[in-house]
Amino acid sequence: MIEITSHRQGAVLNHNHGVENEKSLTVKIQGISDMGCPVKINGIPAEMIGRNFSADVELTEKFNTVTAEAVTPYGSYTQSLVLVWDKKSFKRSNFYIDDHSFVFTDLAKDRPKSVFDHFYFAGLKKINAEFGTKFTLNTFYRNDHHGFLLKDMPDIWKSEFQDNADWLKFSFHSYSEFPDRPYCEASGDDFGRDWDLVQNEIHRFAGEECFIPPVVMHWANVHPTVAQEMIRRGTRCYSMNLHPRVMGGPSLADRQKGGNMQEVEKRSASGVDRNADTLGLKLHYGFYEETDYLSKNAVYYDPLVGLFFFSSVGTCCNLVALADIPGRYAKIAENASRSGFEIFNAASHEQYTFPYYSNYLPDHMDRLKCAARSMFELGCKPVFFNDGILGNTAWDD
Repeated sequence: MIEITSHRQGAVLNHNHGVENEKSLTVKIQGISDMGCPVKINGIPAEMIGRNFSADVELTEKFNTVTAEAVTPYGSYTQSLVLVWDKKSFKRSNFYIDDHSFVFTDLAKDRPKSVFDHFYFAGLKKINAEFGTKFTLNTFYRNDHHGFLLKDMPDIWKSEFQDNADWLKFSFHSYSEFPDRPYCEASGDDFGRDWDLVQNEIHRFAGEECFIPPVVMHWANVHPTVAQEMIRRGTRCYSMNLHPRVMGGPSLADRQKGGNMQEVEKRSASGVDRNADTLGLKLHYGFYEETDYLSKNAVYYDPLVGLFFFSSVGTCCNLVALADIPGRYAKIAENASRSGFEIFNAASHEQYTFPYYSNYLPDHMDRLKCAARSMFELGCKPVFFNDGILGNTAWDD
């Protein structure tokens, strides 16, 4: 038997993981040949030290197949992995905000002269002006709190949205806020219908250039047929994973009646909202190897699904106190320096910015600004993760 131990299937590698030039990234492949039999990697003899083998391999394509072969008295054994070359990688940041419906409801009612006369869009524009932040606003069709439908959003600010499409985009999130986990048991047809409702309205009031495929659905969990349809429609990366998982954050009761947000933040920071009490439950519910790899390496590619998966390499602003956000990014930066990844992210939820929301956070816009500043100070270039390899379009240029 033979096993490559240095890299996981779908590892995304950059100049921090090997030696890069214009033509290739050279990385060291290591592993174990169970009986100590000689190993070849992509046909080249590897160096053997007892049962351990190693060899330098050049990655020359975006997706590279690396095959290790051991010839034994009992036959040949092989293992193949797909490794991704994140060519000309750089530190980069993505920022998405979920659950948009309140701002559209306000705009339809108040009809300001400029869309940036509304405090929410004015706040985002100010953050963009200071740090270059690019925002993706994940959008509902229905506002469950106020009975508004996206079809009633005026198109009188379309040219303004188009003029700002380089940093401000809209995406599909769900039909509405409730029920939670709407696509965990949905059909592909139901999902596609909801996607079309939202996308068509975004095209109408903001323009096609302002729409971008989503990198996360409402509550993240999706049925396999939904995932298939989502990928077909253009999603190229996704937050964490596709399968049902334990989620943290405010409970349904807290969100509906207005909970104590300081207590919610404490629970979120402690992890008690999502952690099981026993190792058995953690292993069963946590998809341990996958989540552990993402927690340390931030990203991997699944060649069988055709998606990049990224971890929460940032903060969810409505769950992290303002004073704690810089420290959160400092810890992520330490992990990045150890593991070599160069992607950072921030997320939040629109409704916490609005004074009439039951769980209103008066400093929510300040939290968004703090997250943007933290990533800026780490040297990140703002990107949209759905472009290229999580915002790195070197292979597309």
